[in-house]
Amino acid sequence: MIVRPRMHWLRMLFVWRGSVAPRILPRLVFFLALSLLAVALGPLPFSLKEGSLALLGVALAIFLGFRNSTAYDRFWEARKLWGSLTIVSRSFMRQALTHPTPALSTEEKREVADLLRALAMTLNHQLRGTQVALESLPPGMRECVAAADHRPAKVILALSQWVAKLRHAGRLSEILVTSFDDNLDRLSEVQGGCERIASTPIPYVYSVMLHRTVYIYSLLLPFALAGSLGWSTPLVSVFVSYTFIALDTVTAELEDPFGREPNDLPLDALTRAIERAVLEMADEPLPPPLRPDDKFLLT
Repeated sequence: MIVRPRMHWLRMLFVWRGSVAPRILPRLVFFLALSLLAVALGPLPFSLKEGSLALLGVALAIFLGFRNSTAYDRFWEARKLWGSLTIVSRSFMRQALTHPTPALSTEEKREVADLLRALAMTLNHQLRGTQVALESLPPGMRECVAAADHRPAKVILALSQWVAKLRHAGRLSEILVTSFDDNLDRLSEVQGGCERIASTPIPYVYSVMLHRTVYIYSLLLPFALAGSLGWSTPLVSVFVSYTFIALDTVTAELEDPFGREPNDLPLDALTRAIERAVLEMADEPLPPPLRPDDKFLLT
């Protein structure tokens, strides 16, 4: 995710890092050359009316806006799910530190903190399709997680077994066990919600249709404008193409919020925030928070 301080409106016009301009610049250069060619060729054997393309442009803008809203809804839901993971992890840790009788020992506090850390780490790597570094996991979870296909579910099972162990030892009442169980159910809902977003993209045919329409429109636009705008055509044509192509590109990033593109969620930073929260509650040493790099990118 791009994290930059608020800038003056004039400087914002020339922002390069964090925008999609570097990615689409070769395409814009192509449409600039096409616009110059359209003006240089003069009148064509066939004619394109500005009004017909203007009508198509309005319809295209509406459909792109709808697709962008759909993609941002996925992004925002994913962020809310990770916010819920943070809240429930803190809540579970608070219950674990205050409710058992007698209170947890230092080793037991570390155990439950490690389980919650492992859940965030394994969910992060599952959603990104990467392999979690086993040495980064708590020692007690490495063998258990290494052999599992659905690693976050395995960690939630270990948390449930931890609660059951306290109940069998008589350290938790049935009411408290129910309260812990509610939080475990919420953790499972977060995992399921994230997996649903990651495994169900926006219908492919819908994306292809809009993508084709954007580029066909951008190809035809210079030839429709050349007759009336003359040498102003490249400026107007490239600006309109930039608007549509940039929106199409941003939408493609947002529909997969768990990736590693510049505008995706910073799962590593969110995972580290959960680690720090539960370790601080357990009075354990804290790893440093993750900060944006020199390109303002927070992963």
